[in-house]
Amino acid sequence: MTLEQLRIFVAVAEREHVTRAADHLHLTQSAVSSAVTVLEREFQIALFDRIGRRIALTQAGHTLLAEARALLQRAEATRERLTDLRTLRGGVLHVHASHTIASYWLPARLNVFHERHPGIDLKVTIANTRDICLMIRSGDASLGLVEDAVTDAELSSETVATDRLLLVVGPRHPWAAKAPEAGSLGESLWVLREPGSGTRSSFENALKHSGVAFSTLPVMMEIASNEAVASAVETGLAATVLSASVVAGRLEAGLLHHVPFPFPDREFLLVRHPRRKLSPGEAAFMSLLLDSPSTRPATTGQAVPASGRENAPPAWVQPEDGSRPDG
Repeated sequence: MTLEQLRIFVAVAEREHVTRAADHLHLTQSAVSSAVTVLEREFQIALFDRIGRRIALTQAGHTLLAEARALLQRAEATRERLTDLRTLRGGVLHVHASHTIASYWLPARLNVFHERHPGIDLKVTIANTRDICLMIRSGDASLGLVEDAVTDAELSSETVATDRLLLVVGPRHPWAAKAPEAGSLGESLWVLREPGSGTRSSFENALKHSGVAFSTLPVMMEIASNEAVASAVETGLAATVLSASVVAGRLEAGLLHHVPFPFPDREFLLVRHPRRKLSPGEAAFMSLLLDSPSTRPATTGQAVPASGRENAPPAWVQPEDGSRPDG
């Protein structure tokens, strides 16, 4: 039994006439008769009674008519659904993003995508960089946005933005008055993001390049939340390193103090598995991030509210050339 056979059967049943059904379907009368005969032979049951020159549905025919209409409607709905996916009129875009990216950089880009493709539902899963890479490798995720380098050789990554890490302390911390030497970082307690996060990885790599062993730092607390880390440092005597986007508001309000330290810029990366195909929506979102100058800032030194409206960053997070980052 095929959908085409059911389509022909429904046309005959609704008109109770083979010739009229053939004219409606633009088929020959013999093709229509053959399709009905094949159905009757397959199930070994009569679907029509032949009464003189007319035909009428049997009880089995009435049963099949109801089921066939439902199946054909479902098939048409499926066809429309797949067409919507192909033409970006519908579907779901599921993005996995690290904490900093999801909270401060991604919302504005999702708003741009939604304006272009309002029929696509947007879903964001927040996890740390290590977990996102594992999900993409296993096939549980297609697109990921992470911080710092991706070490998994099975995955491909492309830079979509750069970010700046800042060493910050609370107002009562001694470093608020005088910045330490690199060799003196072990003199302060530290509150840090958890291992596996992009922020933690970037910090450890920066220390290594500065000749400082991470093991010399007295870490009093590890928290899987940027905001919780900032709050702990703001109200205590520990130091931390976070994205400039995370601490922008607290620095402006005087709740945290920026301690100068030569951290290199780090990258925000779009990660995927090169051997897995992207859906049309995923491909469109990837294209937006990589190709649109208006959505690819040179640096992310500002907080981006959930609404997507980006405010002018404070002076200390302006790009080195003095221009404002793109929106």
